[in-house]
Amino acid sequence: MKDKLIINKKALKGEDGYKTFSVRIKEETVAALERLAKETGRSRNELINLMLTYAIQNCEIK
Repeated sequence: MKDKLIINKKALKGEDGYKTFSVRIKEETVAALERLAKETGRSRNELINLMLTYAIQNCEIK
């Protein structure tokens, strides 16, 4: 008897732990992100995630 080929169902969009949404950003901020992306070889998205994670972990509410 042959083993069965098991194919897992593809996760629906949004079920990968990420959420997509729009945000307005100043042009100079976008330019700075573009510069950092070019210098580091990382995508804008990756940089934004790194920066947001850092900011959330290091913010203080008064």
